[in-house]
Amino acid sequence: MKGKMTYLFFEKIKNIYLKVKIKFMRKLFISFLLLISCNTSNEYFNNAYCIENINLIDARDGLKKNMTIVISENKILKVEKSSRLVLSKKNKIYDGKGLYMIPGLWDSHIHFAFEEELANSMFNLFIGHGITSVRDTGGELSFVKKWKKESQNNPNYSPRVKIAGPLIDGKFNVYNGNSVYFPPLSVRTASVKETEEMVLDLIKNDVDFLKAYEMLTPEQFEVVIKIAKKNNLRVSGHIPLSMDVISASNLGLNSIEHFRNIEMSSTNKTQELLYERRNILKNKNQILGSTLRTSIHNSQRISSIKNIDTIQLDKVLNVLLENDTWQIPTISMYKGLAYEEYNDDKWKNSFEYLPLKIKKKWNAQILKRKSPVNDDSRVFSEWQKSMTNIMNKKGIKFMVGTDTPIFFQTPGYSLHSELGVMVESGLTNMEAIESATYNPALYFNLQNELGLISEGYIADLLILTENPLEEISNTRKIKAVIKNGNYMNRKSLDSLLYNQSRN
Repeated sequence: MKGKMTYLFFEKIKNIYLKVKIKFMRKLFISFLLLISCNTSNEYFNNAYCIENINLIDARDGLKKNMTIVISENKILKVEKSSRLVLSKKNKIYDGKGLYMIPGLWDSHIHFAFEEELANSMFNLFIGHGITSVRDTGGELSFVKKWKKESQNNPNYSPRVKIAGPLIDGKFNVYNGNSVYFPPLSVRTASVKETEEMVLDLIKNDVDFLKAYEMLTPEQFEVVIKIAKKNNLRVSGHIPLSMDVISASNLGLNSIEHFRNIEMSSTNKTQELLYERRNILKNKNQILGSTLRTSIHNSQRISSIKNIDTIQLDKVLNVLLENDTWQIPTISMYKGLAYEEYNDDKWKNSFEYLPLKIKKKWNAQILKRKSPVNDDSRVFSEWQKSMTNIMNKKGIKFMVGTDTPIFFQTPGYSLHSELGVMVESGLTNMEAIESATYNPALYFNLQNELGLISEGYIADLLILTENPLEEISNTRKIKAVIKNGNYMNRKSLDSLLYNQSRN
């Protein structure tokens, strides 16, 4: 009897436990459902379109898989995990499954005015290749202003254009129009006063930055920097041949193109070479600026590279890092020249996008360049690649630029080539992408508007069919370009590209 009562007692306890457990589990399940419902929504976005299940890549967040992005007018309205954002079927929806999105690319070194006959086609060539912003680093003021205005008037189909106006050069200016290879991209300023007047005039004309060039005196260079600082403008350029890189960086040069003349400041004979250059720059025979510059490069560049002093170089790099002096190497141009890559079918295939007249002109110029390969140019090319690796490890910032259309570089197409060579030179794929997206935005203080895939940012974006973090060449595999919110599919992009070749 006692055993039976004990059994019944425990059975009762067991039943109570089971009832409590079931009730608890039911409440837990309901709470779970409520939690899910609080973190998902079924949303309709008016006057917008959505891309769901796409993989996002940018410099801040790296790779984020299976995301939904909502674009309204020209802005990114929402970025959310696709599993947390249930879209109403009333939305305009693109399926991004298996695709990759990166911010729109910048080419941070171009020249609209170098090949004026090509300028009319450059917008389409840039957009067709996913370049949504460009930085023009030198050209006649009224000419480059025209393209900046055109871009502002038609932002949905044009790359964003930032201009420096003409190269600010010295008494013996290099790009003075004396030959087809030296068109009038610069202005001659023979004194500090003339330099000051030119800089003030450029600022009145709303340039976005200034570019200082090689034949300036130290005093002229200093006045460029001084006025730029007062007006909150950045200064890019080549190290003037009358100066060393440490002095130029310490004064406030914000960025250096092509690593130009850094090698001459990185030997154990830096001061001797500087003294020699200053004597040559007196130009007693009054030769052309382009010839004068070339003679100095020929006499000092390769010998400096072959005699780099590691202690002096490290001193230079520390100054560049401390002063936040950025670099735009343009490696692919010099590599192409050094190894005559412009003769390769792969290079020439890009000419198919060019207007017929330009294509014929470039092919004719290439035929005229038939000559033995110059070993010195290969030395410089390999040094550029080595310096890119060293500077990157040091933490010096880069932007990706090409110098297009100089030396047969097809606008747009050439930027992807440069990305590839940057990676060959030591940058990771992500670092290369950052240097072509976020860094240029940061350079122009636009980092809160451009360069990331983030809510509130301008919708300048690329959709790729393959992951560029696996192969940087996948930046060429463009399915769509979004410019200022305007979605252009592959068919539209092909129309932009191939319409040029029919002109």
